[in-house]
Amino acid sequence: MAITDILAAADITAALTGCKAADSFSYKTFFAAVGLSKKSAGDIAKVFGIIDQDNSGETWALLSKRLFLQNFSKDARVLTAAETKAFLAAGDSDGDGKIGVDEFSALVKA
Repeated sequence: MAITDILAAADITAALTGCKAADSFSYKTFFAAVGLSKKSAGDIAKVFGIIDQDNSGETWALLSKRLFLQNFSKDARVLTAAETKAFLAAGDSDGDGKIGVDEFSALVKA
């Protein structure tokens, strides 16, 4: 399954354009712009499954490499260290240093 099976390609492009500059990524703005915040819990879980490329049930591997945006487009920039830290702090509600599917869902709907 591709992310464009769930989210519109035009919305993805617009969202990535909106955070093209370093330190301009806001997860709330991004999730709204790609239309994810209006999706069902099932669709959010599907997107999480696509992002969780190593099937670990968490996003730490991608966040540690700052590659989150590249799940939406291979040409997207990497997140800055500050953006990654803020994103992880906002999403890691149980303090384990990772964002699981439930935490991701809560973050998308925040």
